[in-house]
Amino acid sequence: MKLGLMLSALVAASVIGCTKKSEDTIKVGVFGPFTGGSAPMGVSMRNGVQIAIDEINASGGILGKKVVMVDRDDEAKNERGGQIMQEFLDKENVVAVLGPINTGVADASTQYPNQKKVPMIINVSAGAKVNELFKTYPENYVFRIAANDDIQSKVIVSEAIKRGYKKPALLCDDTNYGQNGREKMEAVLKGLNVKPVYVGKFKIKDTDMSAQLQEAKAAGADVLLVYGIGPELAAISNSMSRIGWTPEMIGSWTLAMSNYITNAGKNGNGTKMPQTFIEAAATTPKQKKFVEDYKAKFKESPIASAVSAAQGYDSMYLLKNAIVQANSTDGKKIKDALENLNAPYEGVTGTYTKPFSTTDHEAVKENNVMLGQVKDGIVIQATTDKK
Repeated sequence: MKLGLMLSALVAASVIGCTKKSEDTIKVGVFGPFTGGSAPMGVSMRNGVQIAIDEINASGGILGKKVVMVDRDDEAKNERGGQIMQEFLDKENVVAVLGPINTGVADASTQYPNQKKVPMIINVSAGAKVNELFKTYPENYVFRIAANDDIQSKVIVSEAIKRGYKKPALLCDDTNYGQNGREKMEAVLKGLNVKPVYVGKFKIKDTDMSAQLQEAKAAGADVLLVYGIGPELAAISNSMSRIGWTPEMIGSWTLAMSNYITNAGKNGNGTKMPQTFIEAAATTPKQKKFVEDYKAKFKESPIASAVSAAQGYDSMYLLKNAIVQANSTDGKKIKDALENLNAPYEGVTGTYTKPFSTTDHEAVKENNVMLGQVKDGIVIQATTDKK
């Protein structure tokens, strides 16, 4: 009898201890690809979030509670995104979710925060549906701090036209991300009465794009507009060198990924892409401190995906500011605060004054975006002179 009472007391104490620990922390779910071809983006994003959490906890946490990251590798697999999101919401009881990277993964995940009324801030995926979700979910718990495909496509096409090109070729991967980018770029071109002379595609893990490039060359293309991720974009640059046809290449922000720059080598020089943050162009005290802290903590220079890291960092601070303003970790109250943030936030990717509203959950606008250019193994701010 006494043994039974002792065991019961131990179990009760354990439950109370776990409950108290849970009450003393704020859990934030973070997911992305931490392995595979998209890993530079996923790992950098997670690292950026971690720096923000470390700073927040060092200054007393949020509402007096320690912030704890719960991270999961989605392996860039769509079905993993949905599984992870359900685990975050049903088992881990996170107060909000940050991530992911890949369009398909994001689109397979967003129904769950809307159903459970838990805010999600997409901090890298450019192609995921965000404002489009208002039609299905009028309250919409999904936000984004990243340059979406509408913005990227406009910047890419505008740069090509500004540089005097008249016969663009489009070459995009066959994922949701690549084909969404292609569709957006075609729409921008159509609005300018410009028709691409060639439209092609490739698969993830393809290493030779010579056939597509020969077709683009034969069609008379004078510029190449691309959408994909690092390894395959590098294969395009290397294939261009092999066939001896090297028109200017302008494309998605992912041309700044370390596995593009490293794999393309000298063939990547001059490639241009939209960026919300360029490590080599860091000028504000906030940006400089972020770069220094990142290098010190993760022993990495340059940052594998500086845009992902910076947007990860800023997403955590926007969440923190919303929780403080709401004075609550209730999902509805956090969402309402995000839609009406009182104080401006000076971040790494820019200063945000009321970045969200009840009808617009996109924080990044075209004026937040600059043009980057690969030069000798790093990304620098590009010159916008005509060719």
